[in-house]
Amino acid sequence: MIEGHGDDAYRYKGIKMDFSSNICVHRNHQSLMAHLLSCPELLAHYPEPEAWSLEKMIAMRHGIPAQCVIVTSGATDAIYLVAQAFRLKHFTPPTSFSEYDDAIRMFPTEDPTRSVGWICNPNNPTGTTTHLNVVYEIAQNYDLTVIDQSYEHYTTEPIMSAKAAVRHDNIIQIHSMTKTYGMPGLRLGYIVANCKLTTQLRQHLRPWNVSALAIEAGKFLLQHDELICKPDLDEAKRLFQALSSIDGISVGYSQTNFCLCTIQFHTATELKEYLIRKYGILIRDASNFKGLTPHHFRVASQTPKENDTLVTAIQQFVNARKHQRP
Repeated sequence: MIEGHGDDAYRYKGIKMDFSSNICVHRNHQSLMAHLLSCPELLAHYPEPEAWSLEKMIAMRHGIPAQCVIVTSGATDAIYLVAQAFRLKHFTPPTSFSEYDDAIRMFPTEDPTRSVGWICNPNNPTGTTTHLNVVYEIAQNYDLTVIDQSYEHYTTEPIMSAKAAVRHDNIIQIHSMTKTYGMPGLRLGYIVANCKLTTQLRQHLRPWNVSALAIEAGKFLLQHDELICKPDLDEAKRLFQALSSIDGISVGYSQTNFCLCTIQFHTATELKEYLIRKYGILIRDASNFKGLTPHHFRVASQTPKENDTLVTAIQQFVNARKHQRP
């Protein structure tokens, strides 16, 4: 398991603003909580051994066979399931979600003659998307291609549909209801793939891998599209432009609500500790992503007021340390 993810507020006291998680800002889950409170009997019984009822609803939403859907305990659970089921030669993006490589290390290659290519679209931590034509071109180069679309609702760029995915016998999609509905504590995701591939994946499923509450929550959420996260990408763009104006801060191109930044002269860890101590602000130290440096950090746009506070705080950090530059 990788140490160091976003939303690690449990490590600190007094966090007031959390820019470290890519989850859509300040979600209201009152209706979902009220529904779950009305179902206390769920706690008294085992859940379905596999989340069949939720899989059927997801399949109906996408217009695909139910056999092409596997519900998992979050998208990360799906990543490890794929790595376990297909112990082939894996190729991961140079800068992307660290759990891909961790899952591959946990389940070593048994067949190096066949290959698996991984795509994160939109990509974490950069926030960039890969054009659909390029995705299909990449898929032609591997025996199996895994497309993690956890942030598919966080961009306006075109993303591969589930219907398109199941038409191919070498594509596995990973989806995140955690991200779609902004509920990371619940842990709920799913895989979409051709039935031949899901049959192989199901051989490695653990019984009761998804809790009864998570299954019920998923079914409720699928009936309430108004709860889908819709990031304010215009506000995110304003934040990124403001951060870019700070001397010593570089902001990467993003097509989502989060972006990857670099700080010169000092480290992301130093900046993170300063923001926590002085402002109760949490950012994502991105130095543990493959291919990144101690100078990289990631932020996700919040409310306009919170974004302005972040920009002011980082500006003050830079100003206070100008005399320390080499």
